[in-house]
Amino acid sequence: MRRLQKAYHFFFKKHIRKTLTFIGLSTLVFCFCLPSPLFEDPTSMVLEDRDGNLLGARIGADGQWRFPHNDSVPDKFRKAIVEFEDRRFYSHVGVDPKAIVRAVKQNFSAGKVVSGGSTLSMQVIRISRKGKPRTVFQKIIEIILATRLEIKYSKDEILAFYASNAPFGGNVVGIDAASWRYFGKNPKLLSWAEAATLAVLPNSPSLIHPGRNRKALFEKRNRLLDRLLRNGTINELTCELAKEESLPKKPLALPQLAPHLLDRVYSENFKGKDHQRTRFKSTIRTDFQKHVNRILKNHHHRLKDNLIHNLAAIVVEVESGDVVAYAGNVKSGNEHNEAVDVVKAPRSTGSILKPFLYAMMLNEGEILPNGLMPDIPTRMNGYHPKNFHDTYDGVVPAKKALIRSLNVPMVHMLSDYGLEKFHFGLQKLGFSTITKSANHYGLTLILGGAEGKLWDITNAYAGMARTLNHFHENDGEYLIDDFRDLNYRCENNILKADKQFLKEAPILSASAIWQAFNAMQDLERPDSEGNWQQFQSSNRIAWKTGTSYGFRDAWAVGVTSKYAVGVWVGNADGEGRPGLIGVVAAAPVLFDIFKELDSPDWFEQPVDEMVKVPVCKKSGYRALDICEADSIWISKNGLNVPPCPFHKIIHLDNTKNWQVSSNCENPLNMIHQSWFVLPPVEEFYYKNSNPNYAILPPFRADCQNSGLVNNPMQLIYPKQAARIYVPIDLDGEHSRTVFKVAHRKPETTIHWHLDNEFVGSTAQFHHLELQPSPGKHQLTLVDHDGFRLNQFFEIIEK
Repeated sequence: MRRLQKAYHFFFKKHIRKTLTFIGLSTLVFCFCLPSPLFEDPTSMVLEDRDGNLLGARIGADGQWRFPHNDSVPDKFRKAIVEFEDRRFYSHVGVDPKAIVRAVKQNFSAGKVVSGGSTLSMQVIRISRKGKPRTVFQKIIEIILATRLEIKYSKDEILAFYASNAPFGGNVVGIDAASWRYFGKNPKLLSWAEAATLAVLPNSPSLIHPGRNRKALFEKRNRLLDRLLRNGTINELTCELAKEESLPKKPLALPQLAPHLLDRVYSENFKGKDHQRTRFKSTIRTDFQKHVNRILKNHHHRLKDNLIHNLAAIVVEVESGDVVAYAGNVKSGNEHNEAVDVVKAPRSTGSILKPFLYAMMLNEGEILPNGLMPDIPTRMNGYHPKNFHDTYDGVVPAKKALIRSLNVPMVHMLSDYGLEKFHFGLQKLGFSTITKSANHYGLTLILGGAEGKLWDITNAYAGMARTLNHFHENDGEYLIDDFRDLNYRCENNILKADKQFLKEAPILSASAIWQAFNAMQDLERPDSEGNWQQFQSSNRIAWKTGTSYGFRDAWAVGVTSKYAVGVWVGNADGEGRPGLIGVVAAAPVLFDIFKELDSPDWFEQPVDEMVKVPVCKKSGYRALDICEADSIWISKNGLNVPPCPFHKIIHLDNTKNWQVSSNCENPLNMIHQSWFVLPPVEEFYYKNSNPNYAILPPFRADCQNSGLVNNPMQLIYPKQAARIYVPIDLDGEHSRTVFKVAHRKPETTIHWHLDNEFVGSTAQFHHLELQPSPGKHQLTLVDHDGFRLNQFFEIIEK
């Protein structure tokens, strides 16, 4: 007692100032002694689905499987670790005097250190202070820091620190990584045996070695299960069943359900940045992702026999714009570039852009769905487009040109619409790869002359569907952000409350989209028309395929009111393969994916934005009084389309075999009749596939000079002022050029003249091989009735 009085007098009487200064400094040091943050170790990049399930992970920069800090500790593991390591965890203040006394006794009896008496709080401090020796001095520091830890954090937070950073053997750190590496499951789903196994590991991490220590680990786990039974945590049956479970044999591979999305998330959000928290929650649905992975794998087995090694697909929720499945490629080996994420890779678009042109022209009232478009051999500014099968129909309805993906009509449509307008429209739709000027792409823009990403293409179709879905919801107004980028971040999928509406469509109107989607339903199935009809009855899809030049890329994109799906098939290195065609290689993948999705109702027709008008049955244009008409729904802008240009009134004699005029026939004897008349070249090809087409009757002999007779001839090749490049053959001579003309009466004889010299005559089939010398020339054609046609052209030697 006297000693205490002396000490009190020494410190608080004689040296009170120094004592208070020491206490103050000690308190200050105590307050700031805890490092912040407590752990700065690099963590694994972890990708989760929208429900928090693991999709994949990348090992940490230090070579450790250490998942980011998790605030939640699984209940079974929490009870097991507290029972095993620190029974009085919830009652002490960071240090447990009873445990320290017990440890001293055990160490003294054993003659060596067998117990440290550390609480879980002290172990958190020891783990955070890596590499410190296990001495009495360091133990005292741990006790001080553990007490400070208890002041700053709750018990649950401290336990979360321990669970996220404790060693579990090998390069596995933390309960999350350990649960997946040893048991292949979410830690919330651990059994009592699994939780007990992981609870005893941090104390002796080497026990997990697959080749040894199995018995020691097994016995240690079962002793913990017995303790949990004794304290009433589990019942006897649960304990016995848990003891029957085997130990993990070796670390398991982590799930890799979306490896390319994992790489994308890392490169776009974390690469080169100092992020402590690298857990990323995506919008992916695991069930969809597994379905897509399985489908791509199955089709890869089919396609690899043709040396086609890469496939990619994404599935998008239309309403939210969330990506619910993302497969950037298939497992095909490093030699086949399996690491390439094709979803975000620019590839030649082929025909996949044609529906956008069709919709834009409908939107601006430049065409009607069945309006006839030229389908004839064409040259425009040196560009010579051809249809896939190298055949021509003369004229085809715009809708049919889209359904059959005909190149020549689409090039004519692009030329009529305007290259610059279409180029600008694609940029507004979100095509990030359309970066060069319109003239750089030229008319090839509609046939694959530009590159597109599967991400952008699917996004554009999803935006169209979203616009159409919202039209009725918004009372005929348009949301300004219906066309927006896709989203794979779960935290970004909250729709804005302050919606901005527009009276006019910012890009495409609902009526134009509805008409385009209706046309896209009618595309032929990959197998046969019958299969398509059967599929259509169960799930209506607006879809389109595309094939790039050289058979390098096969596309298929489909959309319903609920989902948009994009598929790409090909070789990532750009190697073309025969049979690598959208409808054959990519469309079957598309339909298999849609079979796994819901079958929603079809889009509601935007009637408020449409009118029902009579259109000509044959031409598809607005009907004249002389046309046989059908009534169809069109966009209101479609009223700007001119009336039918192909029907006209002709005057026939009483035999109906000859045209006449008032110069050669009494008008009272004339028969006035409506006639569907195509230009000569269009007629030449059209009548071959349309046997019911009625050729315009000729003028009667005495009416030939009436001045009303139009020239029945039209050159197919060459066009006016054409420049023809002629190569040199192996024999040193110039190659021959085939000249071709269409005549309303094929049986008529046509006499050919080159530079005023007769070179031959043709009948029925009007084409002639000629070998003009380099330079400018004049071609003159004269038919049996004296009609003359002149054409200038130039031969250029290659």
